[in-house]
Amino acid sequence: MARAIILVLDSLGIGHAPDAEKFGDVSANTFANIAKHYYNVSNKAIALPNLAKLGLIEACMQARPVDFEYSGGQPTKGAYGYAAEISTGKDTPSGHWEMAGVPVLFDWGYFSDKENAFPEDLLKKISKITGTQDILGNCHASGTDIIAKHGKEHIKTGLPICYTSADSVFQVAAHEEHFGLDNLYKYCEQVRVLLDQENYNIGRVIARPFIGESPTDFVRTGNRRDYSVLPPAKTVLDKFYKTGGHVVSIGKIADIFAHQGISEKIKATGIDALVDATIKQIKTAKDNSLIFTNLVNFDQDFGHRRDPIGYAEALQAFDQRIPEIIQAMTDQDMLFLTADHGCDPTWPGSDHTREYVPVLAYHHNIGSINLGERDTFADLGQTIADMFNLSKMDYGTSFYKELEFNE
Repeated sequence: MARAIILVLDSLGIGHAPDAEKFGDVSANTFANIAKHYYNVSNKAIALPNLAKLGLIEACMQARPVDFEYSGGQPTKGAYGYAAEISTGKDTPSGHWEMAGVPVLFDWGYFSDKENAFPEDLLKKISKITGTQDILGNCHASGTDIIAKHGKEHIKTGLPICYTSADSVFQVAAHEEHFGLDNLYKYCEQVRVLLDQENYNIGRVIARPFIGESPTDFVRTGNRRDYSVLPPAKTVLDKFYKTGGHVVSIGKIADIFAHQGISEKIKATGIDALVDATIKQIKTAKDNSLIFTNLVNFDQDFGHRRDPIGYAEALQAFDQRIPEIIQAMTDQDMLFLTADHGCDPTWPGSDHTREYVPVLAYHHNIGSINLGERDTFADLGQTIADMFNLSKMDYGTSFYKELEFNE
């Protein structure tokens, strides 16, 4: 029986999407601009030999031909292409749900006011339902900046730090020890219920715990938790799970899918730990399994923080782990690498960018296959459905037969 492994390189866009003008993202290109910046600063070409063999560079050049220095050579073993998003937003749930066969074709709710993000009426209801008198923050902000600004006052007063961004999110930062992790989770659960009751249509409430005693040493921990709404239809994960398939979530995948269609949940902090957990599951997971990993740190630590050098170094470090992943696979395993949106660290602001994403696939007996342009991320979900003989998804075109995979 076959197994599928999906690795989401969170935010690794490869060129502005056809509808990027609507989002103000024309000319955004996460990967190419990282490579350019890295070369300009270090005078060294970004070195991604293993991703290049799988076809990442070729996919990037096909999506948006640009000049940049790289080291790695031509694709030699793997299928490569690039996909556009049809969901209305460029957020994490939309990207993941679409790649699982369920695009988001409605508009999310947003807190658009930059300075007083949350309506006064909502804040009063939050105070009532949670028993807290007030909040700190109440604005659009970077997660690291806002804990540096309000962390000491938060410790002193016990008030949660609440903020948002251009995404459909209500984020709550609180100290793991002074506020308490369980209290933070409970607060977020209560806010999630209230937002749903009031029909705000907010995609995620995110618990953002941190530790430290002063602005210079405040640091977010790996105990983040996302409280998402359910996808608007059954995803390929739901179908696979219902037919007896084993779905392993590594990282924040379970949170993104509101824990629906998930058999097993594994948490890990940092790219290396997430890759380690993935490799362990490849070595131990039973047949008829789907191992689904999100490498959040590309987005969280480098994209949003506008750190192209850190992003380039993290990509190069990840590239060196690919042989380990491949070596752990059996002859019946299929590996997919993709992304959920862009987050160009050279782009103005600190938000996601509307971009094409890479679609790479590998198994031990594959040649070099050009998958070309894919009209929707949902092509991946349709391919998974095809691979496991599930009923067809409503969106997407399978490329399974193009992969020359002989069971």
